[in-house]
Amino acid sequence: MTEKVIILGAAGRDFHDFMSYWSLQPNVSVVCFTSTQIPGIGGRLFPPEMCNNHKNGNRYPYGLMIYDQNDLEALIEEHGATMCALAYSDISYDSVQSLAARVNSKGCKFIQVPPSLTQLHSSKPVVAICATRTGTGKSQTTRAIADYLKKKGKKIVVVRHPMPYDKNLLDQRCQRYEVLEDLVRYKCTIEEREEYELHIEEENLLYAGVDYQMILREAEKEADIVLWDGGNNDFCFFKPTVTICVADALREGHEEHYYPGEINMRMADLVLINKVNSLQSPDLASSQAQHIRDFLGKQDIPIILGNSVVTPEARGPTGQLLGDSVVKDMVYGKKVLVIDDGPTLTHGGMPFGAGYVLAKQMGAAEIVDPRQAAKGSLVGVFQKFQHLEKVLPAMGYDERQVSDLQETVRGVDCDCIITGTPINLENVIDVGKNCVRARYCLQLDKQNMTFLELALKPIV
Repeated sequence: MTEKVIILGAAGRDFHDFMSYWSLQPNVSVVCFTSTQIPGIGGRLFPPEMCNNHKNGNRYPYGLMIYDQNDLEALIEEHGATMCALAYSDISYDSVQSLAARVNSKGCKFIQVPPSLTQLHSSKPVVAICATRTGTGKSQTTRAIADYLKKKGKKIVVVRHPMPYDKNLLDQRCQRYEVLEDLVRYKCTIEEREEYELHIEEENLLYAGVDYQMILREAEKEADIVLWDGGNNDFCFFKPTVTICVADALREGHEEHYYPGEINMRMADLVLINKVNSLQSPDLASSQAQHIRDFLGKQDIPIILGNSVVTPEARGPTGQLLGDSVVKDMVYGKKVLVIDDGPTLTHGGMPFGAGYVLAKQMGAAEIVDPRQAAKGSLVGVFQKFQHLEKVLPAMGYDERQVSDLQETVRGVDCDCIITGTPINLENVIDVGKNCVRARYCLQLDKQNMTFLELALKPIV
């Protein structure tokens, strides 16, 4: 009997699971993908050139269509599907079970493929930085580890979790980022820029795309060590030498309730609890660490505590850095609009990000509510994510949404804008007002740094 499979995805691990596992299985016919979380993915084609047709008897000569997950029940009936495979991340366990119920009610099996079936083996050591939720600080952790390894004389290449949001997936098969101009060459969305730009600024060679077998082989040519910079709370696509899982001090317990963050936690060689400096007392983080040990049943797992340090940066009309006193005067006592990282605020569920923290830190008189000024697609974003009140998510998955973001920003009555998105947003939209950028980085004290060094010792 041939299993007819629908892969439930979000333009990320779904493609990887298909290429590394499903397309190569005998007696399996994948009938389509579904998409969610990322707007505008439905209606696209996964191209036949990436369907491993030379290995599976030309099973997918026309590629595979991607449909909206909202149509799941109809797709099961239309294609006679016998199995649905979950292949995206940062989903509450309630949502996972709700999906399973929808699938099972149509007489269809519901499965989750374990990492071991899809992880690719590398000829180089791999350090995987994963997380319990979106927005814990994976990328700042990756950058800190990259800096440490480079100071040890290692040549590192960062491989980023997929973000293939362009309509032509074949154009994004294997992308290499070395200079900022590459962001324009690959037509990167705001969300892609948020993950790539700071690595480029810090001279970390970065790969991303769709075909992670090809990406890994190319990265290995240039690296002593491969760093996996995870997306959402997804697990690593490569078999890791060392796995570091980043947890959020502001979202204690989420590792027990969001898929597949718990998998990352259970597979970790070291856990980093980040943003401890945002707690009222560091004792709360120590309590969280003990809870994690009890939950995992591993009293000996190393758990370190880190601070996410937020600092302001602003530039003048000619691009020159402004002095601290000038930047302070731009915010202190002023009416401020905060723009924070989109995924962290939306499916990450956070009510604020680094920009909001900085606005409070710098003494803004008022953080304005942007909802009444929302334009176009941003109206729907606020309707869907009703926990957002004092921050504007930096949404920009396509040109239309970028335009909506710019119109919304320019329609807000404020004295100054603080951007907590990792990128220089002024390179993408015209904000029309004074703008302060929240820079953030991981800070570890000597003791916690020692534990991190011990975890990395096998590859250094």
